[in-house]
Amino acid sequence: MGYAQAMPRYALKVEYNGAPFAGWQRQADQPSVQGAIEAALARLEPGPHSIAAAGRTDAGVHGLAQVAHCDMQKDWDPFRLSEALNHHLKPNPVAIVAAARVAEDWHARFSAVERRYLFRILMRRAPATHQAGLVWQINHRLDADAMQAGADMLLGHHDFTTFRSSICQAASPVKTLDALRVEQIETLWGPEVHFHVRARSFLHNQVRSFVGTLERVGAGAWPPEQVRAALEAKNRAACGPVCPPQGLYLAGVGYPDDPFI
Repeated sequence: MGYAQAMPRYALKVEYNGAPFAGWQRQADQPSVQGAIEAALARLEPGPHSIAAAGRTDAGVHGLAQVAHCDMQKDWDPFRLSEALNHHLKPNPVAIVAAARVAEDWHARFSAVERRYLFRILMRRAPATHQAGLVWQINHRLDADAMQAGADMLLGHHDFTTFRSSICQAASPVKTLDALRVEQIETLWGPEVHFHVRARSFLHNQVRSFVGTLERVGAGAWPPEQVRAALEAKNRAACGPVCPPQGLYLAGVGYPDDPFI
């Protein structure tokens, strides 16, 4: 008795503007990035299609290099698959920037060994026009060195209860934060502070909780040492204000073997 051949599996590198979506995850009554891609897949092959992603970004959060995988019936050339999907994704602000054939047991979420996030703060008083919806805009300057001093206290293996959402579904608040780098850069539209964050996995709202807390340090409202006290409190009430989602980007996902090389 023969066995049915496994469906070809493809990894997709996805870029998207999160503004019009209620987040990555498919929802019955609101637009989602997952839903847009699954609808495009259904235009190529009969469904239903269900794709899995490395991380579920919230409403308003953007993707520079989100990674998802899908199973197809036909053996597609990866480039032709990405081109066809991009055709059917229009006019959604979603693009498949790369596709690759992967092993049938490869998984966008469970095969990943790190996630990288970028958060952007624009510091200027005049309303943002070209960057509207792509940054968290504040009207005061921040001290990047003070924020880095606070950020350094978060590095390593900790109980991050203070910096997780009350609705976080993770089994444990204990995570290892591998990097949290703060830099100020000058752009054509004004000075920005960028936060580069890296870990194997994150708690719900963890990055936005970090940035909102560190903003208080940069503004001079908190001394850097208060970040350590907040961490050690293991209490959500000790967290600074959670910043808005518009400046947050899923910037990359790491795998033992990069499928897109």
